Amino acid sequence: MTPTMLYVLLGGGAFLLVLIIGFFSGGEAKTLERRLTRVGPQGNVRKINADDRLRAVRHSGESGIVLINLLVRLLPNPDKIRSRLARTGKNITIGEYLLMNALAILVFFVLFHMLLRWSNAMAVFMAIMLGLGLPHFVTGFIGNRRIKKFLASFPEAIDTMCRGLRSGLPVTESIAAVGREMPEPIGTEFHRISDGVHMGKSLESAMWEVARRIDVAEFRFLIIAMAIQKETGGNLAETMGNLADLIRKRRQLRLKVKAMSAEAKASAMIIGSLPFIMFSLLLLISPDYILTLFRDLRGKILLGAAVTWMAIGWATMIKMISFEL
Repeated sequence: MTPTMLYVLLGGGAFLLVLIIGFFSGGEAKTLERRLTRVGPQGNVRKINADDRLRAVRHSGESGIVLINLLVRLLPNPDKIRSRLARTGKNITIGEYLLMNALAILVFFVLFHMLLRWSNAMAVFMAIMLGLGLPHFVTGFIGNRRIKKFLASFPEAIDTMCRGLRSGLPVTESIAAVGREMPEPIGTEFHRISDGVHMGKSLESAMWEVARRIDVAEFRFLIIAMAIQKETGGNLAETMGNLADLIRKRRQLRLKVKAMSAEAKASAMIIGSLPFIMFSLLLLISPDYILTLFRDLRGKILLGAAVTWMAIGWATMIKMISFEL
């Protein structure tokens, strides 16, 4: 068997494995939902409870593949990876995340070794770096985008709770109203709080579970304000109204900082993209000339040094224009 045929078979097998896992991943959720349907009185609550119980079962990252389970147990900090994956809102287990990494490493190895004709050592090194880094970047991007959507609607959610409290509703019903009326992701997270309280959890513990998953300071402010009001008493609606105003001011300050640093960010993007633009132009004009960097050992060393220094420059510029509020 030729090496090309072996690579094609390995890539096709990995792709089929991912398809099979994705096809059968919803069976457990349907089974749990069908069992809860027999005893639950309301359809919407049954569906949410089934999803929450499935999430609890999948939280450990266990998989039907023994090798994946072994790798999950060998991870140095699996809880940190779980929280990062939970922040995306996609119910991705650690086992599925490791499969994504393995598939990405295989694809990049085939790309570097077969198309670019790199040596085995260089192709394996770059494939591991990109195969581990790309899923990490994608999950972080999805999680940050979801958190931004959460923060954009969070003051309005607090206002909804304030209106419910002023009209005489208890806190749990006000939270349930936010879960019904607000869009994803804030409606989903508040719905989970309400379902947790209905299943016997205390309000504070249910909110802290969401806080660990969302991991934003504004939501922790809400929990602390409600805990202090519970101990000392007072007008909870007024306290939460002041908190909503504070969060809006923090958002305005964050947007002001973003506007002031826009010029520096544009300069960083232009300077960082120029080498890639010139490389693409030279690749179109004279491919043999530019591909010497990939085929010759001295060119590979120069490329590695260039990427290293560019990464240091990008990290420095990002650090200079990033502010914690």
